[in-house]
Amino acid sequence: MTNTYTNLQLDIVGHSAVVTIANPPANTWTRAGLADLTRLVGDLNANRNIYSLIVTGEGQKFFSAGADVNAFADGDKAMAREMARRFGEAFEALSQFCGVSIAAINGYAMGGGLECALACDIRIAEEQAQMALPEASIGLLPCAGGTQNLPWLVGEGWAKRMILCGERVNAETALRIGLVEEVVPKGTAKQHALLLAQKIEKQSPSSVSACKKLIQGARQNPLTQLLPVERELFVDLFDTQDQKEGVNAFLEKRAAEWKNA
Repeated sequence: MTNTYTNLQLDIVGHSAVVTIANPPANTWTRAGLADLTRLVGDLNANRNIYSLIVTGEGQKFFSAGADVNAFADGDKAMAREMARRFGEAFEALSQFCGVSIAAINGYAMGGGLECALACDIRIAEEQAQMALPEASIGLLPCAGGTQNLPWLVGEGWAKRMILCGERVNAETALRIGLVEEVVPKGTAKQHALLLAQKIEKQSPSSVSACKKLIQGARQNPLTQLLPVERELFVDLFDTQDQKEGVNAFLEKRAAEWKNA
C-alpha cells in the first residue's frame, strides 16, 4: 500500500490507520486531496490488518476548515459540480470504511471539515474545538452530507440552528447535543482515539463490519426490513474464521487472535 496521498499523512499504529489532514494553514480540502482520500480509504479496506481509521488535523488550531472558498469566487458551475462530486465520493467512502472510523477533532472543524467528521463513526473533540456548517452565510450549502448526517446525530432542531442560523457550537455544546461522543483536554484527541482503537482491536473485525452495516442501514430502512437481515448476517458470521476463533477463545479463557477473515 502506497503511503503517498495529497495533503494527507498516513501512519499505521498497530491495527489502526492514523490519517492527518495536512494542508496548512487551515487544512482545507482540495480536489486532489479529496480524490486521494477516496483512494486511501480503498487501500485501507484492502488491508485486512487495519481495523480502525483515525482522522485528525495537522497542528493545534484546525481539524479542517473545509473547502478553500477561493475555488468558488468566480461562480464557475463546472468547478462547483466537480468539487461537490469529489466531496461526496470522499466522505461517502469514509462513511463506508469497513472498520471503525474516529474523528479526532483537534481544533476548528468548519464546513467540509465538520462534514468529514460527520462521515466518521465516532467523534472525539478537544475542549477548545469549535464546529459549524456556515455555508449559507456565503450563499452556499453543505454539499458533503452535512444536511443529511447532522440531523441524524443532533435532531432536526439543532441541525437547523447550525445550518439555517449559522450557529457555531463549542465542544461542551457538541457533547450535550450528541454531535460528539467525548470531550478531552487540548492536544489529546489523537491519544484518546488510539485508546478507543485498542478496544476495537478486541472485537471481531468481521462482526464489527456486519454490525456497522446494520446500524447505518437503520437510517434508510424500516425496522421490519432490517430485522431479518440482522438474523441472516448473524448466521453468515459462522462462515468466518473469526467466529470460530472468538467462541473458542472465550471457552478457553484466552484472548482471541483475529484474522479478519
